[in-house]
Amino acid sequence: MTGESKKNDQDSEFERVLMQARACRICEAHLPLGPRPVLQMAPGARIMIIGQAPGLKVHQTGIPWNDASGDTLRRWLELSREQFYDPEVLAIMPMGFCYPGKGNSGDLPPRPECAPAWHRQLLDVLPNIELTLLIGQYAQRYYLSNQYGNRYKTLTETVRNWREFAPSVLPLPHPSPRNRYWLAKNPWFEAEELPALRERVHQVLNKP
Repeated sequence: MTGESKKNDQDSEFERVLMQARACRICEAHLPLGPRPVLQMAPGARIMIIGQAPGLKVHQTGIPWNDASGDTLRRWLELSREQFYDPEVLAIMPMGFCYPGKGNSGDLPPRPECAPAWHRQLLDVLPNIELTLLIGQYAQRYYLSNQYGNRYKTLTETVRNWREFAPSVLPLPHPSPRNRYWLAKNPWFEAEELPALRERVHQVLNKP
């Protein structure tokens, strides 16, 4: 098989898996507004963002992180909207692909079906990922517990010990406006991890 033929096969497999994931209906009965998987990726992506689940505005627009949380995340990463929404730059794959609905205090947790059904399949067709950002407790629990065991009991402990997971993985708090109190209470995050995060993001993206 020539290099070109192999690449064509890989691209076809990528498109097949992504199309199937975007057509997923496995938890349709539990979604108050129906299924609308929100994903962004392309085979050349070098950075993966794994968050929680789309909010209402993201569900309505179909654009990931298209809300106040996304504005804060882009500021943290020092990326423009153009860079952030380039699928050859960033892949975005939440723990739950669809809007889960409202709970008593904010949105409900991401549906548990998505990650076991789709994450491995999608990661297998993204061969260039060098950095994975795990945003929030659900992504951190799913990925870090499997790889490192239950080393830290809280999000704060996990994020505070981010150096243990670098340079290929960085755990982050959720950039929601609801987390302003957490950010104020933990100034080390903006003083220590954010500069390292920005440096690592741009190091990965500026590689030839």
